[in-house]
Amino acid sequence: MSGNGERSGNGERSGNGDGSETGRDDWEEEVAEWDEEVSEWESDDAEPGDGAGAPGGSGPVGTDPDLSPEESSRVPKVIAAGHINWDVTVHVDRLPEPDGETRIERLEQSGGGSAANVAVGLVDLGGQSVVYGSVGGDESGALALRELASAGVDPGQVLVDADEPTSVKYVIVDGGGELLMLANDGANESFTAAGLDRDTLTAADHLHLTGQQPETAAALATAAGEAGATRSFDPGRRVGDREFEAALHAADALFLNAREADALADSTDIDPWEPTDRVVAIKLGDEGATVRTPHGDVSHPGFDVDPVDTAGAGDAFAAGFLGAALREPDIVDGGFSHDPRDYQVPLLVGNACGAAAAETVTARASLSWDRIREVMGESPESDLLIEVRA
Repeated sequence: MSGNGERSGNGERSGNGDGSETGRDDWEEEVAEWDEEVSEWESDDAEPGDGAGAPGGSGPVGTDPDLSPEESSRVPKVIAAGHINWDVTVHVDRLPEPDGETRIERLEQSGGGSAANVAVGLVDLGGQSVVYGSVGGDESGALALRELASAGVDPGQVLVDADEPTSVKYVIVDGGGELLMLANDGANESFTAAGLDRDTLTAADHLHLTGQQPETAAALATAAGEAGATRSFDPGRRVGDREFEAALHAADALFLNAREADALADSTDIDPWEPTDRVVAIKLGDEGATVRTPHGDVSHPGFDVDPVDTAGAGDAFAAGFLGAALREPDIVDGGFSHDPRDYQVPLLVGNACGAAAAETVTARASLSWDRIREVMGESPESDLLIEVRA
């Protein structure tokens, strides 16, 4: 994912980014420091640091960038509530014309669904996650739950609706990584807020909502707020068609793509591009992403990869962003910070996870800090292209 993000602020890139020998040496030093700090964090031996961030304006991520998650006492415990699917991914060279035909080059089956994808990504990045949603009492539902459990996600709160089939999504991907989807609703919105165990909710640091019934999303967001958890919402492509206002207003952070952001601005009193009381992460596809806050914005053009399947890239972005942000008390204590400088590292990690997902067949990318380092290492100028506008 690369590009400059046409709505990302002043449109100027900071740093030299010229591939000079000095730039490469600096980057190698930073990567070496980052590797050492991540190793310390993973072994629970490091002390919390001071964080990174430029003092304002456009520029690199501080004078000595620390792109790693710092060790802290906080291991984020997240409930991801929403869709749990079984995905059938079909790769073709090109999509056929009406009444045409094309050959299937690859067919994969795997777990999917926006809530499930984020839950797995958070566990991959060292967090703890519970998935809350519903599946049918069929083989696809059993496979979806088994895959979640094997990934380290707690599926104990999932409702099994014996009267409905599990939602199966057929994802058709062309040779350029673009896709179309065919899906049945099935059981994936059978769950309600009343079915979530209150002790599980009380123990959570954060609730991440994805597609679901609007009244369920609103009730879950209210209950999480009362329990003291922070809340985020990725409403998906139907954001302009469903009555999500209560859940949207309750969320500390929103995740949208550019089309969804425009639809939300047109259909509600929330302007995602210029938010007044929340943080909005807007995914710009191959142009990276921008994080909008009431006090300014921060943008990054993403990473240059060759996409093979963009399904799940947005979920991976959310997992990476939350996986980095929720570890930092300065960002999330008392609600999400409105200082755009706080989101430079979460934005980088989110973009790296999205890029990794775009290079992965199926919507369920295998994320890790090693994979993030690998993606960032392919674009050593990446930290110099962050733009902060305060």
